[in-house]
Amino acid sequence: MTAQRAISWISKLRHFLQVLAFTLAVATIQYAFMPDKPYGPPVVYSVLIGTFTWAIIDLGRELLPSAHETGWSQGWQAPVLVAVGIVVGYLAGTRLADALCTQYFHFYPPGGEVSDADQRTSILITVIAGLVGTYYFYAINKSSYLEGKMVEARQHANDARLKLLETQLEPHMLFNTLANLRVLIGTDPARAQDMLDRMIAYLRATLTASRSTEHPLAHEFDRLRDYLELMAVRMGPRLAYTLELPDGLRDAPVPPLLLQPLVENAIRHGLEPKVEGGHILVRAHSTGPEGRAPGTQRLQIEVTDTGVGLPPVLPPAGPGQSFGLAQARERLATLYGADGTIDLIATSTGGTSARATFPLKFPSQP
Repeated sequence: MTAQRAISWISKLRHFLQVLAFTLAVATIQYAFMPDKPYGPPVVYSVLIGTFTWAIIDLGRELLPSAHETGWSQGWQAPVLVAVGIVVGYLAGTRLADALCTQYFHFYPPGGEVSDADQRTSILITVIAGLVGTYYFYAINKSSYLEGKMVEARQHANDARLKLLETQLEPHMLFNTLANLRVLIGTDPARAQDMLDRMIAYLRATLTASRSTEHPLAHEFDRLRDYLELMAVRMGPRLAYTLELPDGLRDAPVPPLLLQPLVENAIRHGLEPKVEGGHILVRAHSTGPEGRAPGTQRLQIEVTDTGVGLPPVLPPAGPGQSFGLAQARERLATLYGADGTIDLIATSTGGTSARATFPLKFPSQP
């Protein structure tokens, strides 16, 4: 696969500084093996040869079709570019270094000639340093690409996991609703018809939101209202509810279907066992410092009921037993890690409060 990439001059500057440090290290090593000769000439030759070689290879590869994975030319073009860069870099760097060392720095007398041994040493050092430097930049580019792919793969895996959890939640709610609908068809056809109409409206509203892993909190409250209206058909006056959503939190992104399983648990395990039913309050608020600084605020959503309260021992998650709560916890853990939690709290009035807490972010924040 080939791709035309925009040149990042900041990246090129960083590469040049790395090459400069590398050439100075080469000159220092060369001087260490020949301490009887001055340190200046190896520095001049190494820096100029390395700079020319780097410029031809690193800038030249931007003019050729490059591999998306590494940013380097494919096939025969890559070794040819490296060979041309080393040869031209040596010739141009040596020519300029000769002029500077004899006419400007006066390291050598004018007309002096470099011995064959020194020339062979210089060529060998240039070839080795050029190959090592080229492989270094190739390796870091490929490593950067692979790290990006790993991050992308983890994100796709998390998205797929969230989708799987959501598809598990939808049938769970539907099966409960259909079971109730079946009973109403035989006992109260009019209410069954109303309940069926509301279920169709709820499913229509959830279809669009189910295509994303997050949506605005206002949409989540709208879907929750549809669900509660659906449940109110079945429970009648035994179910009352209040939804409190501050205007400043309407656009906060949340996972779809996060609140519905919490409310379903409140109805099933709190209100339904109570003869007179009860009230459900769903409210959202932020915690932490004021402002929208990423990472400093938390979004807290509470689902509080006036039902029978928590049992002494919570039942294990499973069919009909805290399924939605376990799934909601897992979804928050997938999205936010340890920063996403759901706590069950016994209220002073005898009911239960399920509190979901996770980082508060807005669309403009990373």
